Amino acid sequence: MTDSITKRVAGLDWPSIQQALDEQGFAAFPPLLRNEECRELISMYEVESHFRTRIDMARYRFGIGEYQYFQAPLPALLQELRVSFYPRLAEAANRWQMQLGQEAEYPPELAQFLERCHEHGQTRPTPLLLKYEAGGYNCLHQDMYGDVFFPFQVVFVLNQREKEYAGGEFLLVEQRPRAQSRGHAIALEQGAGLIFPTQHRPVQGTRGTYRTTLRHGVSTITSGTRYSLGLIFHDAQ
Repeated sequence: MTDSITKRVAGLDWPSIQQALDEQGFAAFPPLLRNEECRELISMYEVESHFRTRIDMARYRFGIGEYQYFQAPLPALLQELRVSFYPRLAEAANRWQMQLGQEAEYPPELAQFLERCHEHGQTRPTPLLLKYEAGGYNCLHQDMYGDVFFPFQVVFVLNQREKEYAGGEFLLVEQRPRAQSRGHAIALEQGAGLIFPTQHRPVQGTRGTYRTTLRHGVSTITSGTRYSLGLIFHDAQ
């Protein structure tokens, strides 16, 4: 394929993405997945053999909706996304570590990072498909599944906003020390994505660099059905 996922990821405006990550902690990018790829992923949702676990969010008071974690081996499309995004985000992760006065610890390739996860007993893949129907939502949370976790995640919306669903903005809330929380509500088009922090980010203050804590969720879907893909880079226990 001349226009592979790998080439599309490499073709994103990474200088602008890296700048946005440093300045605001998150970065949206234009549609990367084609319509047929989005439909392929949505169609997987009802194929039980693709997944290791299905979670009813209401049962655990996570919200209203459900999601499923893929099992290994990951579908080729998903594996290519995970492998292609990781090196660019590892650069940002190491830069953030150094800004916080810590050693850069994230290796340049995903396989090397997953080896570290596996050494800590984290062997279950974490990429997931999420499904929300009208009235559904996702409470603010963080996705850490063990002692080892990667500082960034990527989310893609897989169907058409205002045509197949309404509402359902991605929510990102930042808790700043000795200040009120700051929230962002981000609407994504089909196939577009958002890079955001898993737990915290560095912020430059008047007395040096400090870290702020972030949580993410999804606002209430007011009509239709919303599907999204969550790309998490660390494996789970």
